[in-house]
Amino acid sequence: MPEPLTREEVDKGQDPSVTKQWDNEVSPEKKFEDFYAIVDKQKIGMLGTYRDGIGPVSRAMSIARRSGPDFLFLANANSAKFQDLTSHPEAQIVFHNSSNQDWVCVTGNCTTSRNDDPRIKEVWSQGVKAWFGDLKDGTHTGGAEDPRMTLIEIKAKWISYWKHEAGPAGFAKEVGGAIMTGGVANTGALRQMQEHEIQQARQKDSSLSS
Repeated sequence: MPEPLTREEVDKGQDPSVTKQWDNEVSPEKKFEDFYAIVDKQKIGMLGTYRDGIGPVSRAMSIARRSGPDFLFLANANSAKFQDLTSHPEAQIVFHNSSNQDWVCVTGNCTTSRNDDPRIKEVWSQGVKAWFGDLKDGTHTGGAEDPRMTLIEIKAKWISYWKHEAGPAGFAKEVGGAIMTGGVANTGALRQMQEHEIQQARQKDSSLSS
């Protein structure tokens, strides 16, 4: 049910859509379990980098692998995002499920690999060639050995996500009730994981890959 807006929230300058849905009671195990469940249903995320003279820029990236709280992407070494990451190695990956409104935001430090990284062959597939093209010179083939083929790894240091707790009918009822009563809709759980929690999950869940 919608919760009433309080004078205290207004006087303290709080955002009630956050405070009403904030969930810090679940165990770290449950937080990460739900986090993995959300991101593993998504094949594409928006990778955001910072570009000098412009600011934040984002582009869609296909997940090559998730290892615990960290993510691996295949990318073309000629892409401008590599210049971004050289100057500003911190980046962000955002996922959104439009069917239920679940979303995830992962901020972390990015590292890039050379083409001889053995993980390239582990995550490469024939479909990747469609995004690289084949120059027909025996080198720039779009294959795993193509010198343009490299990796971006984002190692998480801060994670936030929202997990739905109401189906479509319940969501509509909650929002409608909030509009009618002046309350604040509460349709899910908003959670955050700090760096120390992520480090513990990395040590425990590194073998849990998607």
